[in-house]
Amino acid sequence: MFKKVCLFAGNGNPTLASEIATHLEMPLSKMNVSRFSDGEVWVEVKENVRGVDAYIVQPTCAPANDNLMELLIISDALRRASAASITAVIPYYGYGRQDRKVAPRTPITSKLVADLIVSAGVQRVLCMDLHAGQIQGFFNIPVDNLYAMPVMLNDYLRKHFDSNTVFVSPDAGGVERARAYSKRMNSPLAIVDKRRERANVSEVMHVIGDVEGKECILVDDMVDTAGTLTNAATALKKYGATRVVACCTHPVLSGPAVDRIKDSVLDELIVTNSIPLTQAAKDSGKIKVLSVASLLAEAIKRIHHSDSVSSLFV
Repeated sequence: MFKKVCLFAGNGNPTLASEIATHLEMPLSKMNVSRFSDGEVWVEVKENVRGVDAYIVQPTCAPANDNLMELLIISDALRRASAASITAVIPYYGYGRQDRKVAPRTPITSKLVADLIVSAGVQRVLCMDLHAGQIQGFFNIPVDNLYAMPVMLNDYLRKHFDSNTVFVSPDAGGVERARAYSKRMNSPLAIVDKRRERANVSEVMHVIGDVEGKECILVDDMVDTAGTLTNAATALKKYGATRVVACCTHPVLSGPAVDRIKDSVLDELIVTNSIPLTQAAKDSGKIKVLSVASLLAEAIKRIHHSDSVSSLFV
């Protein structure tokens, strides 16, 4: 379908990369990514990439350090093999939560990672639902930040809910995201007021908005330890919600997350395949996965043909 283009898959999410290749009607390019006995990453590109536009599909999810190093080393290998351009397709941008100094003597890791990616030879980044919009400005190269909202709306929400559904932000920082969903569904909006005492621990205080007798959809960019979501769901049920569903783009699901979701009042958790699920998450029975492969494939196609990508942002 394309001329002078190669699609490479790291070990971060090879299944998603394969789905993207299927949508693009092209095979994944040949590459070996392995380890030395001491754990160092070793990469060998198995075909000629001189003058080609190379796309690397590699989320920097857990194990974050391994997947990040793979991305950097693959980029370096392609740059030294004279690829015409290198685009990093990063469905989940790891280290994105540390995007500003919230306390003295703390790092801004999202900027550090951006610098590493550019230094490795990447000339464009395609990502999805960045934790903070300002991360785009941390790069000195073009960054396309897609949203999973069209996939969530078209493949699930519009099929199972109507305009009487209440979209809920689990904290004050996510109001803009929840408002975007409620606007497109012409639905009301609510906010869960939460006080966070320390990292990964949250305490729900009360709900702002009318949720009594309503179906509620919690909206967030990621679910990590699931404390925020499960506490928010409990609060919504306490305030009279009849059903609570959560939509989160990135299923980080670390620590006790899966057990918390299984034991919670959440009826269902909708996520995308930006991060591969663990077997425990697959077996939980409460987690439904939607594929973003077609959205990313369309973005790659438009980038390669120098067409507009802006219509995919809504």
